[in-house]
Amino acid sequence: MRAKASNVWSIKRLRFLTTRAQAMSAERQFNQTDEVTFLPMEAIGELGQLDLSVTRPLAEVQSGYSRFKDGDVVIAKITPCFENGKGALIRDTRTGYGYGTTELHVITPGPDLDGRFLYYATAQPAFRRLGEAAMTGAAGQQRVPEDFVRDFRIAVPTLSQQRAIADYLDRETARIDALIAAKERLLALLAEKRRALITRAVTRGLDPHAPLRDSGIPWLGEIPAHWAAERLKFHIDHIEQGWSPQCEAVAAGPEDWGVLKAGCVNGDAFDPEENKRLPDHEAPLRELEVRSGDVLMSRANTTELLGSTAIVGDVRPHLLLSDKLYRLHVDTARLFKRLLVYYLRTPAGRFDFERTATGASNSMQNINQEVVRNVWIPVPPLDEQHFIVAYIASETARLDKLGAATERTIALLKERRSALIAAAVTGQIDVGAAG
Repeated sequence: MRAKASNVWSIKRLRFLTTRAQAMSAERQFNQTDEVTFLPMEAIGELGQLDLSVTRPLAEVQSGYSRFKDGDVVIAKITPCFENGKGALIRDTRTGYGYGTTELHVITPGPDLDGRFLYYATAQPAFRRLGEAAMTGAAGQQRVPEDFVRDFRIAVPTLSQQRAIADYLDRETARIDALIAAKERLLALLAEKRRALITRAVTRGLDPHAPLRDSGIPWLGEIPAHWAAERLKFHIDHIEQGWSPQCEAVAAGPEDWGVLKAGCVNGDAFDPEENKRLPDHEAPLRELEVRSGDVLMSRANTTELLGSTAIVGDVRPHLLLSDKLYRLHVDTARLFKRLLVYYLRTPAGRFDFERTATGASNSMQNINQEVVRNVWIPVPPLDEQHFIVAYIASETARLDKLGAATERTIALLKERRSALIAAAVTGQIDVGAAG
């Protein structure tokens, strides 16, 4: 790399460097039943990746979808996909062209613009930041207008310089992307180790030499011989269901009343920010206010998240239980709340929920209170429960610390990647191409 080159580059709007998508004559070479590449939003990565494995018959997608061809650049237009960087250079499609979600801007580079350089110009932080500020539409459905994309100004070197910059960024981002992928694999391994550690501790205990017996529950299998296998109803006083008035589509402010969403228990910990503001004209049902130490369970959710359970930690006042949640009143003289939560997050603990859930689609399944009461749980002696909970807390804290450090490294690598792209496409670094 040498000195800055931007002082000899022209600045132009993309509308003068690109062409609008047009009907492709190549389509006439194919039958309506022929398979063509189709890109749903999830097939477009945040680092320029494309999953081209999905195809659909031409007749199904020829009308009403975004059309693109090899060499075009696609950019997600809707929030949060745009801000997250979803976009890519189209290449290696099944037929040389394809279709995708309507939530895409399709940019075709003109004769003075290299497609790879164009992609990197739209991947720079300034493009994403300014595009986010230009979004229009209702909250949660905001989109980047086409005029923003067409009027975005980029620094334009010669074609040979563009290609040299793209070659340089292909090499350098590939190195960074390989490091990011390795760190993401480590995160997945840590998560799997965490799950396995918890599952073994709550179903087999901490003594590897303890004699085992058949629990009599096929999906639970063997448990320590001195443990009991009992239904949850013998360890809870009652189950409470919440209330779902018509709320506003925004989170409650610090002094507002809010109603919790089912997603407040989806993670490993309770998330109080998953709520909606209760309108001022609606009187809160104060008996449904959640408190520290409550055990909350999602009773209506996707199949994968149904029955998600968490303990409420420190929580501000004025947050209410919704009717998508259960509050379990656990008999703590017999069962540690945290042990119960750990177990209900294991495959064995979730088995009954997935087996007996009702609902018309995978996107919204339900479990009734009777199902929850009749879930089978392994029950160690109370003093052993204490040691198991302490052990899990200690070991998962260690794994979570490693995970947090890995996530910070990934964030730094992504920042380095973005800064490198920005510097290269704005001429702050010279990759050595001849002008």
